[in-house]
Amino acid sequence: MYICTCTDVHHKWALLQLGRSGVVTWRWRPEDLDRALTRWGTRLSDTISTADLYDERGEQLLSVSLQFRDFGGVTGFAGPIRTVSCHQDNALLKTMLGTPGEGAVLVVDGGGSLATALVGDLIAALAVDHGWSGVIVNGAIRDSAAIGTLPIGVKALGTNPAKSTKTGSGVSDIVVTFGGASFRPGAWVWCDGDGILVER
Repeated sequence: MYICTCTDVHHKWALLQLGRSGVVTWRWRPEDLDRALTRWGTRLSDTISTADLYDERGEQLLSVSLQFRDFGGVTGFAGPIRTVSCHQDNALLKTMLGTPGEGAVLVVDGGGSLATALVGDLIAALAVDHGWSGVIVNGAIRDSAAIGTLPIGVKALGTNPAKSTKTGSGVSDIVVTFGGASFRPGAWVWCDGDGILVER
């Protein structure tokens, strides 16, 4: 049986996921949450909604007010944040997604521009191959039908078939802010069909 020392619904979720890895008896320790979420973040939609998470831990979270659309084959995903800030140029984010993601979520601040797509099917597939949990794009994507078949979470404002430039301009792993929330590298983000929650 599982031994849980708290009632936090998110902690219970983490325990459930740890149980899937073969743990028979587990005494909950807060430091084990990150390990559980890193391994099982893409299964968030199977167990807990962002609404339930906010009800339980709202004072610790920010809810992103900007309205994103879901494009990936996974709707519910979570993980530690990595960031890229770039404007109509996707070379830097492609480079990052070509490195080991280890369950992280790449938050791309494209300034809300819908003029060109920052992510297409090849870049999304690259993220899958390197173990990223998901990508949040404050901007546009393309190849949406193909991205919808991939086992990864992808949120974006919209689509545009026009491709971005590839000069490598932009910066990575900085705090980016949009939709009333700041995304700090290393903090956690949770996503599903209802929206995006960010650790304060």
